[in-house]
Amino acid sequence: MSEQALIERARRGDPAAERCLYDAHVDRVFRLAYRMTGDDALARDLTQDTFLRAFSRLDGFRGDSAFGSWLHAIAVSVILNGLRRIKRIRGRERGCEDLEAMGGARNAEDTELKLTLHRAIDALPEEMRLVLLMHDVEGYKHHEIAACTGVAEGTTKARLHHARTRLRRVLDDSLGAQSREEAR
Repeated sequence: MSEQALIERARRGDPAAERCLYDAHVDRVFRLAYRMTGDDALARDLTQDTFLRAFSRLDGFRGDSAFGSWLHAIAVSVILNGLRRIKRIRGRERGCEDLEAMGGARNAEDTELKLTLHRAIDALPEEMRLVLLMHDVEGYKHHEIAACTGVAEGTTKARLHHARTRLRRVLDDSLGAQSREEAR
């Protein structure tokens, strides 16, 4: 069944159609929420809030863009509001054991570099972090990010450039400090 047919059925209150739409998009919404919050439970809550809001506003979906783009615009709004509501989420830092279990870090330098990268991403302003995660991690195009965030495409490009510049600077500083340590 086509997505448009599912949307029409969901508008009429068909729970099976809603479930199909949910299943088709939940992973991507959750990944975005998790990367923005760094908290599994909060990301799950925000994912559910996104779908509740989307299904309650399904009559407002005109079909001018893809359903996924419309849904992700709602997700961005829900996530940013959630972050504002709780101010800044607890730090995403994890112990070295957690990182090894998650990704199998090969050595202490890799672990430290990953921690430095996570801290640097977390330290970015929300707008830059959102664009960086949506573009570089989730693979969105700038016009899709612009549609989701409600800013001009040029603004998303500028935010991505500034985010990458900041990350590069932090990583260069970290690697430089690491090299100086090894030279001693």
